[in-house]
Amino acid sequence: MSALGTVLRAALLRRRVQSAVTALAATAAVTASVLGGSLLVASDAPFEHAFARQYGPHLTAEFDPAKTDAAALAATAHVPGVTAAAGPFRTVATDPAGLPDARPDAGPDARPDTRPDAGPALPAGMTLAPMTLAGRDTPGGPVDRVALTDGHWVTGPGQIVVSADWDGPRLPVGGTIAFPTADGGTTALRIVGLARSVTRTADGWIAPAQVDALAVKGTGLQELYRFADAATPDRLAADRAAVTATLPAGALTGATDWLGARAANSRGTGVFLPFLTAFGLLGIAMSVLIVGTVVAGTVGADVRRTGILKAIGFTPAQVVRVHLGQALLPAAAGTLAGALIGNLAATAVLSGTEQVYRTTSAVVAPQVDAAVVLGTLALVTGTALLCARRAGRMRTADALAAGRPPRPDRGAAARARAAAALHALPLPRAVTLGLARPAARPARAGALVLAVLLGTTAVTFAYGLAASLQRIEDSKRGAADVTVLAVPPPLPGATAPTAAPDTAAMAAAIAHQPGTAASYGAAQRQLTAAGAPGTVTTTAYLGDSSWDARPLVAGQWFHRPGEAVAATPLLTATGSKVGDTLTLTDHGTRLTVRITGEAFVADSQDLRLFTDAGTLTPAEPALTADYFHIRLTSGTAAHAYADALATTLRPTGASVRAGEDGGAGQSAVLLEALTGLLTLMLVAVAALGVLNTTVLDTRERVRDLGVAKALGMTPGQTTVMVLAPVLLLGLAGGALGVPLGTLLQHAVVPAMGHSAGLRLPGSVVDVYSAALPALLALGGPVLAATGALLPATWAARTRTTTALRTE
Repeated sequence: MSALGTVLRAALLRRRVQSAVTALAATAAVTASVLGGSLLVASDAPFEHAFARQYGPHLTAEFDPAKTDAAALAATAHVPGVTAAAGPFRTVATDPAGLPDARPDAGPDARPDTRPDAGPALPAGMTLAPMTLAGRDTPGGPVDRVALTDGHWVTGPGQIVVSADWDGPRLPVGGTIAFPTADGGTTALRIVGLARSVTRTADGWIAPAQVDALAVKGTGLQELYRFADAATPDRLAADRAAVTATLPAGALTGATDWLGARAANSRGTGVFLPFLTAFGLLGIAMSVLIVGTVVAGTVGADVRRTGILKAIGFTPAQVVRVHLGQALLPAAAGTLAGALIGNLAATAVLSGTEQVYRTTSAVVAPQVDAAVVLGTLALVTGTALLCARRAGRMRTADALAAGRPPRPDRGAAARARAAAALHALPLPRAVTLGLARPAARPARAGALVLAVLLGTTAVTFAYGLAASLQRIEDSKRGAADVTVLAVPPPLPGATAPTAAPDTAAMAAAIAHQPGTAASYGAAQRQLTAAGAPGTVTTTAYLGDSSWDARPLVAGQWFHRPGEAVAATPLLTATGSKVGDTLTLTDHGTRLTVRITGEAFVADSQDLRLFTDAGTLTPAEPALTADYFHIRLTSGTAAHAYADALATTLRPTGASVRAGEDGGAGQSAVLLEALTGLLTLMLVAVAALGVLNTTVLDTRERVRDLGVAKALGMTPGQTTVMVLAPVLLLGLAGGALGVPLGTLLQHAVVPAMGHSAGLRLPGSVVDVYSAALPALLALGGPVLAATGALLPATWAARTRTTTALRTE
């Protein structure tokens, strides 16, 4: 081993604490950075690649055939800005009338069963998600090349290719699914394939000749467009206006665009990015602070050793390399550990995100690892180099003669002036001597304050994030004390009921049950909305639901039939806002509602609408409740009430339970786990940073401690003298860190909602109570004391003679 390597190895062994602190700081920074970068790449690449490969449409437009025709739509392909168009395809919105039926001997090419009553009937009270079917002869074309994932394309009437993204159950190739027909009967279509359109242009595809047979309440015309420039919402809106300007007014009934589809694809992982960015920045700041403190401290503490190295022949460059290596080697180890942890965490997060585009499994991109590792090491090198150059420039004679940097009296004079000022305070002498110490080393004191500040910021931010996530989970449960399911889920092997439940009897029994303060029934229906992909989950309320209203981002709860509250994802998908009207289709009947409010939902792809049951009366005159929510009078025990009501409702077959279901979602669990891991790492780094600073300070003043002990200072007083300045600086760091953490939470949580395509109500963001900041600020002294306790104990146990002999 070379002389330089021997010296470096000895330095690392002598500075174990500093090495551990540097390694852990680098680990925390790299873990958050690798995880954030990996999610950023994984959330964008699959959609972009699939969209380019399948020539996805920038705009999917639905037109009313009563106001335009195929020739007029074909002419829009020549509108300036349109680079490609496909269609028009005739479409039909329909509700499956029978469950999928797969027989072991049926293959994709089996003859379709066209009996009017073909397909198993749905149990009473059960419906399947509606489907928008498009008539297409082939899956290819200039726009929207639908990708088959199983089976083959339709070859004629009686067959269907189902979208793998349909909101209904997973359908088997070779089975049949029944649909109502225009003549009042039903027909079963053979499922010959499963396919995927990158922007979900339809829920299924049939032969064009099949459309008329399924058109119970009319058809539509679908045209797909690609534009020369559709990269921004403004450009896309201009392209859409140019197309519709050539058509009669009102011909366009709805449209979806590729930007919404791209955003929906990235929301599963994009929600992690803002908070990971925050932790990554905190980790990087901590790394810079720790590395700078460690190197500067070792340079200051090893002045005499530096002089000896120069005296025996080490050049200034070699001295710099020794100090640089003391920071780089542990930082490199921490960087590699952080990259490994970040890769494992990213894999866990990405495995919980559905890979809907059948691309390569999402793994950490090599460029992310390379960029983060090299960037962190470059940052550490630059920080360490600035401090290490001071040792290289130091004159050998000064280092050997003084044993410390030039002008050694500057710190002592400042400390003496501070001690004199503090002497007038009614404090023990050990406390005033300790509180005067930061004046001698203001830079080191500032580094300790900054370490505690970053740690307190991380804790405050983590608490706020966890509280916001908890409020989001609480919003799923609502204010109901008891829930009644009119049609409980069937048990395995049980026979589905054939008679519809008597919900009127249930409502009457609930109203007369002792302890009922308020109640309402609700029916959930899967409808379609103009401009929205897939289906819209519509909750129709029977009774006053205002006491259990969803949290609102804007507007107000509905008050009468024809009004509705829409969830943020639905407004985003349809390009609507509060005050606009929305066209719905329920069992082939078109309904128009006015949006009175924007509701918060926790799922970024939850196209949900809330309205009065009277809104759906034109399509469903005999609408019945699927479940009831009940609020109890004060003092009524929920479980006792539920047991009594269950006994009353037993003849109806209803299920009663206290409260509502609402377990934490996978994203919330992952966020809480990652928040806990990164917070613990940053707090540990902050505590070790305090430990490192206190160790340097205690070793530097060990002779002063010996003098104080010789003059009668007890071990307890020595401990107090060491801890007093640390507690004061920790209080300052905590007082500054709490508002910084609060500001960070107020910036990151809404950004997370935005990344998920959601707008958050104020109640989700404002989670800090009036007294909480003061309690969190007290964590600063606790954190500082935790890091300084070991050096204080060492100082108290040091023998007086040993301390006095120390140079």
